[in-house]
Parts: sequence; structure tokens; C-alpha cells
Amino acid sequence: MPPINYHALIREVPDFPKPGILFYDITTLLKDARALASITDELTAYYQGHRIAKVIGIESRGFIFGGILANRLNAGFVPVRKPGKLPADSFEVKYNLEYGSNSLAIHRDAIGVGERVLIVDDLLATGGTAAATVSLVRQLGGEIAGLDFLVELKGLKGREKLIGYPIHSTIVYS
Repeated sequence: MPPINYHALIREVPDFPKPGILFYDITTLLKDARALASITDELTAYYQGHRIAKVIGIESRGFIFGGILANRLNAGFVPVRKPGKLPADSFEVKYNLEYGSNSLAIHRDAIGVGERVLIVDDLLATGGTAAATVSLVRQLGGEIAGLDFLVELKGLKGREKLIGYPIHSTIVYS
């Protein structure tokens, strides 16, 4: 069977969520069972042996691969959510997006001191969301084992906000 062209399975939507933004819609890739299985297998193999204790999924598309990887790596899953979505005591951090600002929160008891954590999201663009999540994990004493993104928009230089942390992206756009 020929290799899967992941780029070809991602729909590009111009002017979403606002004019001037090119949105990379991963739902067209997710609905392809072979592609979803292939990416999941690749990521599992990539992180096997990294002693991951918790996988952090960033709301909301980070929940998809984060949950699958946590299961496959025999790790716990921790959601990082928008404010007001977590029911117990939580830390919150504000950050900037490429088209606005937002906040993220994590339960205070989600990660133990020294636990190795893998942060997962669908997209690395300007790096604000990922950097905010790193900040939350560090506040709880977690050790960042890596950050994983399905798609990276290299031209937006998100890696520059994450210097010093291992980063893996499956699909990279210049």
C-alpha cells in the first residue's frame, strides 16, 4: 500500500475564523480511518520508551490525539481547557493567539512534581497556546518530555516561544 499523503488530506479554508487567516482543517484527515491509524501508530512508536506519565491535550483538538496517545503509552490524560470549564481548583494563564487573546486552565492536582509530560495539540502556529500550556505544567512541577503537533506552520515561528523543549510535528507547512 502506498504511503499516505497527509498534506493532501487537510482542507485549507481561507478567511476563517476571520479575513486574512488560512485555516488548516484537520477534520478531513481525521475522517480517513487509514490516515488516523497511520498517524497514531507513528506517534506511538515515536514516544514509546520516553517514560511519559501524563499526556496533556489542549482544548479541543488536542484532546483527539492526546487521548489516543495517553491510552497507547499507558499514561494518564489531562485536559487543558478554556476558563470556566474545569470544575475543581485550577491554575489559569493568559496568552496571545495569532488573531486575538485567550486563557487556559489546568486542575491544580493534574500533575505531580517531576512527572514527565507530553503536550499535544493539533497546530503550532505562533506558539502562544503551547507556551501557555508549558507555563501551566511548570507551575505544577511537571517535567516537559516533549510537545507534539499534528500541523506546524513554520513561517509563524512558534518554535521560538518553545526553545529548549523537544518538539515533533507530523505535517509542516513553510
